[in-house]
Order: sequence, then structure tokens, then C-alpha cells
Amino acid sequence: MHDTALDIIEQHASEGARLREDFFRSQADFLRQAALRAATCLAGGGKILLCGNGGSAALAQHMAAEFVNRFFMDRPALPALALSADATSLTAIGSDLDFSQIFSRQIEALGRPGDMLVAIFSTGSSANIIAALEAARRGGQFAVCLCGHGGEMARYSDMVLETPQAEPALVQELHLAAGHLFCRLTDYYLFENAVALTPYLQGRHTTEV
Repeated sequence: MHDTALDIIEQHASEGARLREDFFRSQADFLRQAALRAATCLAGGGKILLCGNGGSAALAQHMAAEFVNRFFMDRPALPALALSADATSLTAIGSDLDFSQIFSRQIEALGRPGDMLVAIFSTGSSANIIAALEAARRGGQFAVCLCGHGGEMARYSDMVLETPQAEPALVQELHLAAGHLFCRLTDYYLFENAVALTPYLQGRHTTEV
């Protein structure tokens, strides 16, 4: 008797593998550049702010924990903060102001010039993510967008890591893999290849990394 459940598993696995291969082939250099920017930010005394909605909020908190605790190696704690983690601030801002400001208001309070914002969204656009990116631009934070195919977020970001078009669940799986590599490469530039940061810390970098 044929088991349709096995077909579902095979289809999900094969589609996920295809998306992963396509993404890392097309976005590898952008991922490297984003990690180099993150390492430069941290080495210069900045911090990484992360935001997302739903499953992307969980990924933002997951990545923040990897920076604060450790990921690939034993190393000093790194300053990172997921803006979705403080339920009191989120509900206060959502109630007193507007849900679209739940991240941007925190960026106005906590962000400093030279910090980095990592905005994550699986379907490409959301009012509170766009507001966060706009706040980062006003505040002098470098904004990296990890997003699904299409949407408005790319217009408000300094750097975009865009996934191929797919179901949101597959995009979120791809974002997790990209988030892990982002953490791994940031560690690499800070603790294994710190000489690569020297030109950027001396203020000589251009828009090309």
C-alpha cells in the first residue's frame, strides 16, 4: 500500500535541498559581506540588534543567543539583542503607540551609530519590519535584511540576503541555515582572521567589502 506521508517527506526534503543549493550559490558573497560588516561592528564596540515576526522572531532570538553565548568556538560574549524578546516593551508600544512601531521604538532607544540591525521576514514585507529598517537608517545603523522573495524590505536595507520563492516553512528553514553561517563567519572574522577587519576599523572601507 502506498504511503502518501512518505511522498510528502520526500517532496519537502528535495525541495528544501534545491532551495538551499540555489540560495548559497547565489548569496554566498553577500553572506560573507554581511558577516564581515557584523564583525567590524562588534570589533568597533557596536552591537547587533535583530528583529522578526512569528517564526522569524524565534530565529532572531536564536541568533542573539548564539552571539551572547557561543556558536562554533569558545570566545568572549558578543553584544546582541533580539527586539522580540521583551514582552513588556512590545505590548506597551503596541498598546500606547502602534504595533508597527514595536521594533522601531526600541531601535530609537537602544540603537547607536555603527550598530547593525538584522531584520528577518519570510514573506518579504511587513509594516513593523519596514519601520525598523527606516529607524535604523535614521539612527546610523547598518541594516541587513534576510527576507523571502519579493516585498518592500530590500528598498530600506543596506544589504539584502533574499531567498528563492518558496513556501514560508521552507524559507524559514533556509533562514536558520543562513543565520548559523552568519554567526559562524562573524566568529571567523573576529577570532580567526581579524587582520581582515583592519582597513574597515580604520575607516577606509567603501561600500564594497
